[in-house]
Amino acid sequence: MSGLPVTGRIRWLEWLPLGLFLGVAAWFLVAALPGGGSGAAPDQAAVYAEAPVPAVLLPETAPEAPAGSPADTQDSAPAGIGPDTAVVSADWARAASGATGIPQRALLGYAGAALRVAGEQPGCGLGWTTLAALGAIESDHGRHGASAIGADGQTAPGILGPLLDGTVYDAFPDTDAGLWDGDAQWDRAVGPLQFIPATWSDWGADGNGDGVADPQQIDDAALTTARYLCDTGDLTTPAAWRAAVYSYNHVDSYVDLVAATANGYAARMP
Repeated sequence: MSGLPVTGRIRWLEWLPLGLFLGVAAWFLVAALPGGGSGAAPDQAAVYAEAPVPAVLLPETAPEAPAGSPADTQDSAPAGIGPDTAVVSADWARAASGATGIPQRALLGYAGAALRVAGEQPGCGLGWTTLAALGAIESDHGRHGASAIGADGQTAPGILGPLLDGTVYDAFPDTDAGLWDGDAQWDRAVGPLQFIPATWSDWGADGNGDGVADPQQIDDAALTTARYLCDTGDLTTPAAWRAAVYSYNHVDSYVDLVAATANGYAARMP
């Protein structure tokens, strides 16, 4: 016996269907939120937080490049495509593309940028898989819509994100006079790694050595991303790595997705 008066038990039973309905509705509402619900998301977030940092490349000058490393200048990519990508082994790029499904030209940009910052900032420890994961999430490696990255690393047609006029996303008034995004009133993210023009103005790098820092060019975009992430410091610990990726997009579920994608690429490598 519950000790409730009979009328109290009857009222409780009368409210039971409504309580069950509200409980189920609340569960679905929480489950729809990033990392919500009682399914796999919370467990995955915990696993990602403790997961090994994605594979780190050795500098191109390393005397012994391990298997699976692009730091191999034998049979290197064709000269003229850029100082960063030219040091990446074409054999490695072909094998990595076959294993991961990432287009070769995008891989050359990611690996070249990782090698470049390994020489510039050896204490960073950024792996190419992190850059590849960001490229996958932001633009499907430059294949968003009808776009593609050409042999010269240029994304055509250029990739433009939604207009940042405050309607759906935060408002970002124009900062580049429409130079990169074609809009002189509002900004929008541009290129295969989706930089806002104001961020590009501060960080834009010339990865292919043509004298122009272009967010639609994969070598430029990848090197800019690498330097931006390495500004956090040593990324060889999960906490620091997560902090760096969080600085790229301030959403924990986004960091989880980048970690899962990066580690997935690393796991597929021979």
